[in-house]
Amino acid sequence: MLTHQVSIIVPCYNHAHFLDMSLESVLRQSYSHWECIIVNDGSQDHTEVVAQQWINKDQRFKYVYQHNGGLSSARNAGIKASKGQLILPLDADDVLHPAYLSKLVPLLIENHKLAIISCYTGFFKSKPSNTYFILEPKGTEIKNMLYLNQLVATSLYRKSDWEQVGGYDEQMKTGFEDWEFWLRILKATGESYRIIPEVLFYYRKAKQSMLVDAVTNHQESIKKYIIQKHPELYIADFKNFTAVQFHHLMTAREKEKSIKNSAEFKLGRLLLKPYRWLTSLVARNNRSKQG
Repeated sequence: MLTHQVSIIVPCYNHAHFLDMSLESVLRQSYSHWECIIVNDGSQDHTEVVAQQWINKDQRFKYVYQHNGGLSSARNAGIKASKGQLILPLDADDVLHPAYLSKLVPLLIENHKLAIISCYTGFFKSKPSNTYFILEPKGTEIKNMLYLNQLVATSLYRKSDWEQVGGYDEQMKTGFEDWEFWLRILKATGESYRIIPEVLFYYRKAKQSMLVDAVTNHQESIKKYIIQKHPELYIADFKNFTAVQFHHLMTAREKEKSIKNSAEFKLGRLLLKPYRWLTSLVARNNRSKQG
């Protein structure tokens, strides 16, 4: 019988309206040796009220409050308060399959060369039963993680590894903090990760989310931060690194050419031609007056 306790860390920032569904999926786990730490990251909604209802329902639920510090800070705060040997982050709007822990915990415990274990992810908008896309990550080694995050944040790992690498990077406030954290664990331990080919985790796809914002507005700056923080990983993979960078440059150039050759772009240039002529005329007049 497995006796390893799993600490499920649930940061919540103004997601009280989703929190019940997420915590219900924790309560329904067939593996019962868990604690769930709800971290209120300075929410301005009724997160504390919802959390207290679950604490009253089951003593395995616990509550931590902190002033808003961001996702990395909230996860670290929850893990510091945890007692389990294994850690599972779970965002307040996401959902676990009832068999998540019972299927993943034994595999991590039995394989000492395995640092992280995860699974396929089903994307949903309103209910996990209405999954519209399945994410099937690849790879087992750190080299598979250099250019693409193959692991969702809700992946299982050992608390001792979190302690060894110093937790999540709290400077990373715009996203992909889990990707950098996985790189540090794999680098520090020299171990591998594993993907179970089953949908055991459900990710809520919202129009506005940290992931959407990161991909849309911060992707390049975050990747730059990760590369500069771990230069030895990319130097060791220099040939692939340069190939990936030039591929991105060529893709961007082709996209720019496609836009310039589009009918919409040409029409826009034509419509703006009188404005550009007028702007140029005004500028010439101003220069002549100054002369």
